[in-house]
Amino acid sequence: MQKVRKAIIPAAGLGTRFLPATKAVAKEMLPIVDKPTFQFIVEEAKAAGIEDILVVTGKAKRPIEDHFDANIELEQSLAAKGKHELLKLVEETTDINLHFIRQSRPLGLGHAVLQAKSFVGNEPFVVMLGDDIMFDQVPLTRQLMDNYEKTNSSTIAVMQVPHEDTSKYGIVEPESQLGKGLYNVKSFVEKPKPAEAPSDLAIIGRYLLRPEIFEILENQQPGAGNEIQLTDAIDTLNKTQRVFAHQFTGKRYDVGDKLGMVQANIELGLKHPEIGRDLRKYLKELAKDL
Repeated sequence: MQKVRKAIIPAAGLGTRFLPATKAVAKEMLPIVDKPTFQFIVEEAKAAGIEDILVVTGKAKRPIEDHFDANIELEQSLAAKGKHELLKLVEETTDINLHFIRQSRPLGLGHAVLQAKSFVGNEPFVVMLGDDIMFDQVPLTRQLMDNYEKTNSSTIAVMQVPHEDTSKYGIVEPESQLGKGLYNVKSFVEKPKPAEAPSDLAIIGRYLLRPEIFEILENQQPGAGNEIQLTDAIDTLNKTQRVFAHQFTGKRYDVGDKLGMVQANIELGLKHPEIGRDLRKYLKELAKDL
């Protein structure tokens, strides 16, 4: 069985939900307290044991590359001033193998993943969406990798969502439960109306896929939104080989949503060693006036 070594992070979106902030700033570089959202994704991959990451970018995404590149002038300045803790934070962004490729046209998530075919080759790989930040004792990506080692099959991360929200997600139709949180899947449906949703188990932005998905994506017809949908390709793959769903029970922040971004800033701010105490005090005082 081949080891899972590579991850793909699609980052070509225009970030229109955060305009005007994203008019000239990559959405992925918007901060949660003092760390870009994209860095949380890279850190999860690193903690899971991923060795190489391909970032699929678009226009105006050069700041992502710059953030993970060395800044010699800054590092020398911090070292000269004895700011060793800050220097360590800067150096931590340069110790993972990142590669970049452009998605020339915004034709959907499936099309973005297809750009990684040459990078992945004939290996299993992980897709990590930047809008979902996950926290658990064991990184979610590692959980999927552990499942792959047991099943040798593609595994998709899912989470229970309110039924009225099913139209926002890809939804799985579970067939049977194999063990704690692991399901055989009958079908995958992209953004069904609540009345038509086969379950409340939504795909949440982490996929471990076998390389056979690329041949399907090359022939995949546009689906919802007239885009090449990864969910549709996974449903096709499931007809020829098993694709499992792994239920995530940790903490998820949807930072592709304005409210989710604010929630992440507040909750992670409360845990921040520099501002946590003062933020908690502020929120308590603010609550008195609401």
